[in-house]
Amino acid sequence: MPTLYIAGDSTAALKGAEAKPMAGWGEYLQKHFGPEVIIDNRAINGRSTKSFLAEGRLADIERDFRPGDFLLIQFGHNDEKQEDPSRYTDPDTGYKQNLQLYIESARSRGGHPVLLTSVSRRRFTAEGEPDPLAVGAYPAAMRAVAELTGTPMLDIFAASQQLYRTLGFEGSQHLFMHLPPGQHPNYPDGVTDDTHFSTEGAKRIAELVAVAIRECSALSGLHPSLHLNADT
Repeated sequence: MPTLYIAGDSTAALKGAEAKPMAGWGEYLQKHFGPEVIIDNRAINGRSTKSFLAEGRLADIERDFRPGDFLLIQFGHNDEKQEDPSRYTDPDTGYKQNLQLYIESARSRGGHPVLLTSVSRRRFTAEGEPDPLAVGAYPAAMRAVAELTGTPMLDIFAASQQLYRTLGFEGSQHLFMHLPPGQHPNYPDGVTDDTHFSTEGAKRIAELVAVAIRECSALSGLHPSLHLNADT
């Protein structure tokens, strides 16, 4: 019975009652798997590859990790934050080096690392297209690491941008935290946030992750457990 550990940031992380209807995609991935696969979501709000390591969060996963388990690795949003040296990583140096530490951690324990490019922010260009730099150079850097290390990669950046493209600028808004004042007691003054997902958005991204797993031949061992028609 393999466990899929998620190492990531707020886009994947479990949200408490005080933050709802904000949600992370990791909250809904289990719905796409049978009970023989366990999702253990260790993603935490505000973390980068650097701060997740520095706080010992990868070490916590390592203590529980068993041969045959999977480590899903998705960062980038907070690695961008140059104003915060505890989180910032250069996409061409520190970010790539950190990703290789996560990969080696899983492999050295007989497990399977899986890279997931950063889920895109909802940011459109003047031409009405999703901004290819909505998470800077980090998706491209992760693709390079995947190729260099031969690690399976799920291109969630590309998949999420295609979702936003299909829905359009207005139609994609409901996937994110957009609430007018007075609509929800957790956000009495309203909120406009194009990074963090609504419950509906988190469910849609979890579905994208499940579809990407199904389409990845290197993860064929998980395919029999997938239920893509899950009621999310």
